[in-house]
Amino acid sequence: MSSESQFGLLKTRRFAPFFWTQFLGAMNDNVFKNGMIIFMTFGGLTLAGMKTDLLVNAAGAVFILPFVLFSAFAGQLADRYEKTRVIRGVKIMEIAVMALAAIGFVTANLAILFVCLFLMGLHSTLFGPVKYGILPQALKPAELIGGNGLVESGTFVAILLGTIAGGIIVALQPGGPTYMAAATIALALIGYVISRKVPEAPPTDPTLKLNFNPFTETAANIKLGMSNIVVWRSMLGISWLWFYGAMLLNQFAPLAKDVLGGNAQVATLLLAVFAIGVAVGSLLCERLSGHKVEIGLVPLGSIGMTVFALDLYFALKAMPPLPATITSDIATHVGAMAFVKDSAHWRILFDLFMLSVSGGLFSVPLYALIQERAEPTHRSRIIAANNIVNAIFMVVSALLAIALIKLFNFGVKELILTIAILNGIVALYIYILTPEFLLRFVCWIIMSLSYRLSAKGLENIPDKGPVIIVANHVSYVDALVISAKVRRPLQFVMDHNIFGTPGLGWIFRQMKAIPIAGVKEDPAKMEEAFARMRKALLEGDAIAVFPEGKLTATGEMNPFRPGIERIVSETGAPVVPIALRGLWGSFFSRAKDGKAFRKFRGFFNKVEVEVGALVPASAVSAKALEEKVLGMRGDWK
Repeated sequence: MSSESQFGLLKTRRFAPFFWTQFLGAMNDNVFKNGMIIFMTFGGLTLAGMKTDLLVNAAGAVFILPFVLFSAFAGQLADRYEKTRVIRGVKIMEIAVMALAAIGFVTANLAILFVCLFLMGLHSTLFGPVKYGILPQALKPAELIGGNGLVESGTFVAILLGTIAGGIIVALQPGGPTYMAAATIALALIGYVISRKVPEAPPTDPTLKLNFNPFTETAANIKLGMSNIVVWRSMLGISWLWFYGAMLLNQFAPLAKDVLGGNAQVATLLLAVFAIGVAVGSLLCERLSGHKVEIGLVPLGSIGMTVFALDLYFALKAMPPLPATITSDIATHVGAMAFVKDSAHWRILFDLFMLSVSGGLFSVPLYALIQERAEPTHRSRIIAANNIVNAIFMVVSALLAIALIKLFNFGVKELILTIAILNGIVALYIYILTPEFLLRFVCWIIMSLSYRLSAKGLENIPDKGPVIIVANHVSYVDALVISAKVRRPLQFVMDHNIFGTPGLGWIFRQMKAIPIAGVKEDPAKMEEAFARMRKALLEGDAIAVFPEGKLTATGEMNPFRPGIERIVSETGAPVVPIALRGLWGSFFSRAKDGKAFRKFRGFFNKVEVEVGALVPASAVSAKALEEKVLGMRGDWK
């Protein structure tokens, strides 16, 4: 799979029925939700005397409330029971809810529709832990980022189709609400039939005792999420994305009507552009990350989410005020075709598309990181905890929007500016708190511009447990090259002089690199380095060592020093040899005069990383490892 397109998964039974089940569920969600919002916004419906803009934001809070109340229970179900049983039960529930919603549409009863909105939120709550918990069971590690990309992009394509269909169907004259009732029931029935084809996914914790107390179980799930700091901060990142997206999505109907002078078609168009953008960004993740979880894409996404949201605000601010005749008469509002033909609107559509592409780049690596690093026995409960935190953020987002509207008379433009500024502040805080994200971004940028990296034998590196990586030392960016391809976080042992290189030194410190000096140069520093190596390996981490002890000055390998034998004998850790090819003669390697950073060889140079078979501790010797790496490297330096 690592060399194939992610779309190949859609031909497999272990993925395709699940994909189409969740696709139809997401589509039906949005046929119903957008149909309800359009029906409410343009049909003059009201509830408890609330204005339309408040009802739209209240609808967002109603849909999210079940995530807060029932996510903990949903996570238990997904870990305790065989997952296809849960999926089919959820699909049966969907059929029942859509039957009730049909009554609400036909009778124009907004109270019934709000009840169904809550129940569809419950439907999504129960499905969420299964949706993301089943992927690591069905997919290989190299397929995880592609599978998540397909699910995320498929979800937003479903949102697109559902959004368009919901807006069109409910607006049909005569009988739009009746057609809505039939369409939502039909989609629920088709989804259930397909769900019967999803292969069994065994429970990951069949002895789990169910806790029906939502408060204590919610606290327990969140505690599970917080037990792994990388998982927890990934959850916070995803939750912030939902905060951002919820506030933005809730503004599309009033944006179309009150700012752009558009009708229901324009509201649907804005949602469609957003959905396409997220789908494109999600699919790009697999291509840009090289079939692995690349968290370096997360800062790239967050930058785009701020930059394009800011530009969207200024683009809207530059629009002339709507004439009084348009604001007072909905019949004069323009349709989607007329809106697109006006070049003044292109910048708005471009900004909306690009900020949603950025959202896709932001979210997919974080979801995949949670699935990869969470313990399998309680993975679904971790995902449930993520859903709980997501829901809390989304409810706060809706409440903040309502407060800004009520207290400060904010309009759509001011809310978009608010979310853009907040995103920049939150992103900066996250990357200061967790520099691993920013480090991977720097690494990804440098490697993407400098080299065309390929790798083979990566499966020889164990996913867990102590292991020592050894490699030939060719350039100042060897650590970045290896990090760009190896899935596991590595602590690099490197010469203290290279560790202190201006510019690169900051990166090495964030990588938790271990500086080392020769015994004659600084024996205390050397012993400190060995102590840190022992500690890391005893804790089950992976370290990477360049046993030559210095960069090659000629392109030929230097002899491997015996220090590698010492750390193996002290820890019993196995060794995986790596050969780097193609770095000699690059800007970051030494030249004939012994100095680097002199010769620029251009962009996108071909570099290969070859990983050899694991060598048990009992068979390790410096000389044998040197010969192994030299043999793998061959004549290509």
